[in-house]
Amino acid sequence: MRLSRSLRFRIFLSMLLLVVGASILIAIVTIYQYREEAQDYHRERLQRKEINIRENINYVLRNTTYPVQTDQLPLIFKDKIYELKDIHNLEIYLYDLDGNLLKSSKASFFKDTAHSKIPKYVMDALQNTSSKSYVEEFEEDGQEYQSSYTYLTDSYFKPLAILNLPYIEDDGFIKKELKENLTRLGMAYIFMILIAITLAYFLSTYITRSLNEISEKIIDTRLNKRNKRIDIAKNTTEEITNLVKAYNGMIDELESSAAQLAASEREAAWREMAKQVAHEIKNPLTPMRLTVQSFQRKFDPEDPDAQKKIDEYSNTLIQQIDTMSSIASAFSTYAQMPAQQDETLNVVKITKLALDIFNEDYIYFFSEEEEIIARFDRTQLIRVITNLVKNSIQAVEQKQPEEPRIEVKVFAEPGVAVIAVMDNGIGVAEENMQRVFEPKFTTKSSGMGLGLAMVKKIVETYKGKISFESSVEKGTIFKVTFPKQS
Repeated sequence: MRLSRSLRFRIFLSMLLLVVGASILIAIVTIYQYREEAQDYHRERLQRKEINIRENINYVLRNTTYPVQTDQLPLIFKDKIYELKDIHNLEIYLYDLDGNLLKSSKASFFKDTAHSKIPKYVMDALQNTSSKSYVEEFEEDGQEYQSSYTYLTDSYFKPLAILNLPYIEDDGFIKKELKENLTRLGMAYIFMILIAITLAYFLSTYITRSLNEISEKIIDTRLNKRNKRIDIAKNTTEEITNLVKAYNGMIDELESSAAQLAASEREAAWREMAKQVAHEIKNPLTPMRLTVQSFQRKFDPEDPDAQKKIDEYSNTLIQQIDTMSSIASAFSTYAQMPAQQDETLNVVKITKLALDIFNEDYIYFFSEEEEIIARFDRTQLIRVITNLVKNSIQAVEQKQPEEPRIEVKVFAEPGVAVIAVMDNGIGVAEENMQRVFEPKFTTKSSGMGLGLAMVKKIVETYKGKISFESSVEKGTIFKVTFPKQS
């Protein structure tokens, strides 16, 4: 199960991303909040300074000996403007009503050309506001500024001049607070992430544990074996409980369907087998009937060759009876399950013994070892070998090569014993390779085609396998493997 595709990893990653995303979102909101607070702080601070400076200016105007007129303001604030600057720590500019500079608190040996006149757009904005005040925000040399413009009036509220207060937004303290706050939040978030990782790991493991068990059970589910149900724990969640119940219900239905399918397959197999047996039995019955009818019509007791004809008649019947007997024997052998009478035997020795019944001089036996021990039924193993060799003999006889040859080899491979039967017979056509082990399939003119099917049945009963390789007109190799004892 690839980690990137697993539900457990997705749950783990989702919880982790949720915590990290929340941390980033809170950090963004915190920074935005600090910026808003900083702007409000500077705006309110500038307003407070402006109010205080205006009160000081009004006090000076009330106590001056000069006429309170616009052209007299440079004289009135000749020295006072510097005192106000020192008190409020802020530069102060006084302009006439046309926006020309009257007096500045900025000490300089040269004329201040940068603030000699109020920009026209500021004058327009100042005149068009109902409050008769305007605040301009700008940035210069990487430093943010706020510059307020407001009208100064005499005791009769007649405009005298325009007061300009340039204010530098010093965010050093606020940025320091923001940095310290973000540092504390970062440490808290790192701690939360570690907790989230641990919690996500155990929570995802808990959630997917039951799902893993169910998935393993589903992977192991087979139609041809008894599948186990899953027990539901008391503390299992409702979703997992429903899933387990659905799986158990599926297992019950699968077992019922498998039983019905097996019964149907057995019934169909026996029905087909009965048809084949009936067909095979009818084949010898027809010549037997014809022979009896012919004997009835032509037999003459006074015929000097009567005894000879009786013998021929008897031999014909015996031959057909033997054919019927072999059909019944083959059917009985296939239908009977191999007896589970396991014996500890030497495969090499039993193979030699099975080959002794054959008289063909082109059958050769080879073994790499003197002894290969396995658990098998002696009779069934002999039956496997003799059927394979008989099959090879028939293949050789069909081809009739100049040098017929059948080789039977016994050898061991890791954990298994191997019996290989090789011939240079007619081979198996490609279209027939998928049907070689099917019951009642045969390419010969006689027989029921049960030999290889029976061999496969015996071998698989003992947890073995049978396979073959074949080439038309070149020969066939059958290979039987089954567990051996070490």
